[in-house]
Amino acid sequence: MGIYHATIRWQRGSDEFLRQKYSRGHTWHFDEGVTVPASASPQVLRAPLSVAAAVDPEEALVAALSSCHMLFVLSYISAAGFVAESYEDAAEGVMEKRADGKTAITRATLRPRITFQGTTPSDADFAQMHARAHDECYIANSVNFPVTVEPTMALS
Repeated sequence: MGIYHATIRWQRGSDEFLRQKYSRGHTWHFDEGVTVPASASPQVLRAPLSVAAAVDPEEALVAALSSCHMLFVLSYISAAGFVAESYEDAAEGVMEKRADGKTAITRATLRPRITFQGTTPSDADFAQMHARAHDECYIANSVNFPVTVEPTMALS
């Protein structure tokens, strides 16, 4: 259905590469000229070898799950005739050792909070929109760990 591109760039500079003393800071380049600073996670590799102000792959995976869910659910809300004013998700991914000894993201929880203008969907309809968004989300369908969605709504 589609092919997606990203260009990842890293440059050693004057760091000691052979002694593992090099920065893991790099950049992600996407279409239309968007560049995102990236790095190994400071939870995995301490500064100065990581860059705390950059996005790490683990955060990016959690953000991709959240973003994908958001895009679907906002579409369903709009199609149902409701006006969403804002959407905020305090998404979380947990990285730990699996039973096979490998470290992995083992689960994620999305906590979208949607603020509506005017009327809101019924609780059942709201839950159904999120269930459908989760079922259709390409990223959620691509990961091998459970993704839980805990949505809430409010009026503006």
